[in-house]
Amino acid sequence: MNALHRDLKRLVDRVEAADAPRVAADPHRQRYHIQPAVGWLNDPNGLCKIGQDYHVFYQYGPFDPNGGVKHWGHLRSRDLLHWERLPVMLYPDAPYDCHGVYSGSALWEEGTLFLYYTGNVKYAGDYDYIRAGRGHNLCLATSRDGVTLDTKQCLMTNADYPAGLSCHVRDPKVWKQDGRYYMVLGARTLENRGEVLVLQSTDRLHWTHINTLTTREPFGYMWECPDLFELGGQWYLAVSPQGIDCPNVYGCGYFPVYGDWRGEYTLGDFHPLDMGYDFYAPQSFADGDRRLQFGWMAMPDAPCTTPDAAFGWNHCLTVPRVLTAGPGGTLRQNPAPELAALRSPAALSLPGGETVSGPACFDLTAAPQGDFTLTLAGGLQLRYEEAARTCTLRFTDPAIAYGRSGERSARLTAPCRSLRVLGDASSVEIFLNDGATVFTTRYFPAPGPRPIRLDGAVGLLYQLNGEE
Repeated sequence: MNALHRDLKRLVDRVEAADAPRVAADPHRQRYHIQPAVGWLNDPNGLCKIGQDYHVFYQYGPFDPNGGVKHWGHLRSRDLLHWERLPVMLYPDAPYDCHGVYSGSALWEEGTLFLYYTGNVKYAGDYDYIRAGRGHNLCLATSRDGVTLDTKQCLMTNADYPAGLSCHVRDPKVWKQDGRYYMVLGARTLENRGEVLVLQSTDRLHWTHINTLTTREPFGYMWECPDLFELGGQWYLAVSPQGIDCPNVYGCGYFPVYGDWRGEYTLGDFHPLDMGYDFYAPQSFADGDRRLQFGWMAMPDAPCTTPDAAFGWNHCLTVPRVLTAGPGGTLRQNPAPELAALRSPAALSLPGGETVSGPACFDLTAAPQGDFTLTLAGGLQLRYEEAARTCTLRFTDPAIAYGRSGERSARLTAPCRSLRVLGDASSVEIFLNDGATVFTTRYFPAPGPRPIRLDGAVGLLYQLNGEE
């Protein structure tokens, strides 16, 4: 532990203690979603399971609810419902990560947690920080108990990456397969083209570039937060591409991968992972025979805001979602079944065409047979049109949107026959057709019970008894 680490730790402990009362006073503080103790949260990092415990790390700016230099916050859970807040694991305290401990992933092996991440450095000078002036270093931290940091080192710098790349090479995702270790890294070329580097190692320390994944035609200028995984015999490459044509500032989705991603391959069509206003930088991990995913419930560089920053905190993660393979190289996302344990014993009937006073935290289910409209808190509307198989999410009350504007629409591949909505104090996650289409957004209604109305269908409404 160096002197900078000690000072940063003291500062984090001090600001978390000092700002806790102000954060707790926010009526929009979430009840069952992962959120920062104070300050800023963005990308989920280092998702893994150690023994019976789930570990979630995240990008953490403890000193500024609007951003600031990034650390790695850390939580642990036995059931995906109740989260223990652990000490910050990674601090920006070394020359190779002094301007931010950026995103990465985890590998638990041989009684040691290996955390791979990007160390961000911005050099002083007249730079654009794209082609020059920035270091994006591949770094490795280790911990034997999964809580306390043991070692930290820099493995690669920009000079070690393939030629033709900008300074933007980041977000390592690492896994073991067939006796070897593999890594994918998001990259931006000097020609402003997004791609993903594939690296290989035999010892977790020394990495060799073996392939590059990209589309035949340019598709955005940067591919952030890559995630390469297999489900049901099909490989998928999830990325958050910047610079594509999409409703939000940046995109977030996946390509089915055909062939061998280590050699000859083809990327299929790009599919958005989420059609809502607030979803970015997801990461998944293997949990036995299933794959769980968390996403960041926000959108970088978007004009929308939150009222939470005034209370000293900002942003949250989605609920854990189970990923499964769908038809034609598609993916499905559904809330982890553990979340059903938060439901109240009895459900409230939601008759079609009637407004009910519902709880702030709820789990709504319905089996529509045609057109329907769901209205939440009098100002967030989801409308489905059977003839066009189109579902549209929009805010009818700007007061609860905080800058989220325009419509978010999706054309379903089949008529909508299942609807599930998870509501928290300031978020909504909507799952259609067993997770084939998903909409996620933050919203900020007045505190207390909120009106819920479902036209064109009959539903059930469960109160969720989550607690921070």
